[in-house]
Amino acid sequence: MSNEPMKIPVNYGEAAETLKTILGLKGSPVAIRFAPSKEDIPAGMAELDKTIRHCSMVNLARSEGKIFYAPADKHECNGGAWSLGLKEITPTLKNGEFYFKLGKFDSAAACKRTIEKVTHLSPGETYATLYAPLEKTPFTPQVILIVTTPRNMLKLAQSTLFRLGGRIYAEFSGIQSVCSDATTQTYLTGRPNFSLGCDGSRRFSGITDDEMVMGFPAEMLPEITAALKIVVGAAGSK
Repeated sequence: MSNEPMKIPVNYGEAAETLKTILGLKGSPVAIRFAPSKEDIPAGMAELDKTIRHCSMVNLARSEGKIFYAPADKHECNGGAWSLGLKEITPTLKNGEFYFKLGKFDSAAACKRTIEKVTHLSPGETYATLYAPLEKTPFTPQVILIVTTPRNMLKLAQSTLFRLGGRIYAEFSGIQSVCSDATTQTYLTGRPNFSLGCDGSRRFSGITDDEMVMGFPAEMLPEITAALKIVVGAAGSK
C-alpha cells in the first residue's frame, strides 16, 4: 500500500481552506493515513516524541499544526491502538471487564457485546498511523477528520448527500469515538461517519461539550467541499 497520490488530483490546501473558512473551524481538518510498514512513511517525517492517545494525536495536528507518525509503542490507549490495527486486544477489553469497571455498562456481558461490534483492523496490520493538518499534509490521506459544532455537522451531512441523496447511518456506542468510529470504520467502509465523541476523547483531545467528530474517506474531499459551498448558501439553509 504505497503513498502514491490518488489518480484524480486533489488540492489539499485549497480544500482545507474551504472547510476552515465556510465552517469557521477552530483548528484544521486532520489528514490520517495507515502505514503498513516503516517504508510507507514519507522521508523526513518525524516520529512522535511522546506516548499519548490517538485522539490526542489528532488534536496535535488539529490545534497545533503538528505533522508526525506514531508506531504502536507511542499509542497509550490500548483500545484505540487495537482498533487501528497496531496492537492485540487486551484480555480485559475483550471479555468486557475494562469498560465494566469504568461503570459504562450494567454488566461485563453488555460491554463484551459492544466490543464485539467495534470496527477494527487486524492486529499488526498497521505499523504506524500518520497525522497532519490537511493543508500541510506530506502524505496522501486515507481519512479526513473534522471536529466541529452540530450545526456544522448538519452542513457536512447535507454536503455528503448533495449529489446522490439518500440517508446517513451513523454508527457509534459512546466509546472509541475518534479511533474506531471516525477513523477505522470510515477507512474500512468507505462511508462518512458521525460520532458524539467519547469520555476519553473529550477528556484528552480537546473536543469540547459543543463539538462532535466526523470522519470521511479522503476520496470524497472534492465532492464534499464543492457541495458545501452550495448548501450553506441555499435558500433553505440556516
